[in-house]
Amino acid sequence: MKVVIAGASGFVGQLLQENLKDDFELIALGRSIPSTALSPKIQWRSCDLFSLLQVEQALEGADVGIYLVHSMLPSATLTQSSFEDSDLLLADNFARAAKKAGLKRIIYLGGLVPKGKEISQHLRSRQEVERALGSYGTPVTTLRAGLILGPQGSSFQMLYILVKRLPVMICPEWTRTLTQCIAAPDIVELIRYCIQNEDTTGHTYDLGSPEVLSYRQLMATLSEEMGLKRLMFSVPFFSPGLSRLWVQLITGGSRNLVAPLVESLRHEMVVRDPALLKLYGRPLIGVREALRRCLVQIKPTLRSSTRERTKLLRGRAEVRSIQRLPRPQGKSAEWVANEYFRWLPHFLKPIVSVQPGQEAGLWIFRLIFLPFPLLILKYSAERSTSDRQLFYIQGGLLARRRQSPHSRLEFREVLDHQVVLAAIHEFRPALPWLIYKYTQALLHLWVMSSFRRNLLKKCTGSSELATN
Repeated sequence: MKVVIAGASGFVGQLLQENLKDDFELIALGRSIPSTALSPKIQWRSCDLFSLLQVEQALEGADVGIYLVHSMLPSATLTQSSFEDSDLLLADNFARAAKKAGLKRIIYLGGLVPKGKEISQHLRSRQEVERALGSYGTPVTTLRAGLILGPQGSSFQMLYILVKRLPVMICPEWTRTLTQCIAAPDIVELIRYCIQNEDTTGHTYDLGSPEVLSYRQLMATLSEEMGLKRLMFSVPFFSPGLSRLWVQLITGGSRNLVAPLVESLRHEMVVRDPALLKLYGRPLIGVREALRRCLVQIKPTLRSSTRERTKLLRGRAEVRSIQRLPRPQGKSAEWVANEYFRWLPHFLKPIVSVQPGQEAGLWIFRLIFLPFPLLILKYSAERSTSDRQLFYIQGGLLARRRQSPHSRLEFREVLDHQVVLAAIHEFRPALPWLIYKYTQALLHLWVMSSFRRNLLKKCTGSSELATN
């Protein structure tokens, strides 16, 4: 059986490779192949998960897909996208490619879902990913887990650094929230169990160790295992902003990583349906034992990895922008793309014109007082469908001459065709970076926000027609 792992370079992905390599044909996906990838039993495939074409190629020949991807960190020098929209696009790519490759099933590692309708952006995003992965017919097994206790896990590292560095801890209200952790080795074994047992296909399972603890109890247990005495004082308020700044300052984690996690701390994360744990039939590692195992191997990398990622992205000088748009009733992504090209010159009239080029499939953006085009887009007929329209950026005054061949604009329907994502990938601007960042980049956001309002009006109009 061929098993493909998306998110193979993450800490769970690395543990999975080691666990599965002797029993399955493993395909590991990564944007770049790590220098440590030396095992002849694992086939690494270079794959940018933002590229549907590359994901389709990467999934060829696979039987089962393991999806471990969460994109809370920026993916370009300038990322104009919420992590929810990035995650949604990535999951949609994987689901489309899974259908084309004929994957028998997808196993997704997501997060426990609390009671109530009001949940954090982080947890809502994970639910959207669940839906997106199953949107094209490939059966999805969803494993919902809380805080994963592993030495390289970012959540555990934040917890470890807080306990290590703070002899006196002011504990806000979120530290009373109940949580059900799970040891990383148990996660790996449960994923293996799902691969080997097809009767888990299409089901959703909650995962967690037997103990239910508050975050304060978890930190107290960790301090005991570290041999440290920590004074903890509770305060009766929950301030996500202050908590984020506090965690960021002490741990060195980036805002993009810390903010969504802190926002989720107000939710009780406990197992409500232990069906898989009953089927699995083996005892899970207890919290104290899991913490001991983590402490043997812990080497905090949050601060250094944040610096390395920032340095890497700055060296590329590329832009990614993903904007969520409403889809008017009965309209496709193809219609939305055509509406954008029709609407834009009217919105920016008389400054900008958008016209078809002499060559079929070309769209030319011009300033009316300049003879040279601002931007040239080439429609990709062979890679476009009614629910996904793709245009390659081929030149113009606003685009750097050495443009990536993968620089592109796309409009695609997601979440069972409920919304449309408009995305620009791997764009390299011609303007000096600081000038671009505070002029053209902001102008793009303003234009897309105005286009969103235009579509909302059409959504309202179509809803009124449907009720009359």
